[in-house]
Amino acid sequence: MAMTKEPRPQYITDERGNRVSVVLPIQQWQTMLEELEELDDIRLYDEVKARNEPTISIADYRRKRQQANG
Repeated sequence: MAMTKEPRPQYITDERGNRVSVVLPIQQWQTMLEELEELDDIRLYDEVKARNEPTISIADYRRKRQQANG
């Protein structure tokens, strides 16, 4: 789910005016979390793909597992 609206954060500052926290509408926060999770999934996929290891079909995996478990 791509963010359709530019985030409009509100900042909480300390007594010197330094930004110390951010406040976002909950929908924007949830959208950002979903996008971060998707990016993490993509990163993990790319890591596994780069290993260039042999693959096995799910049917073969299930068959071997069933044979191993009796």
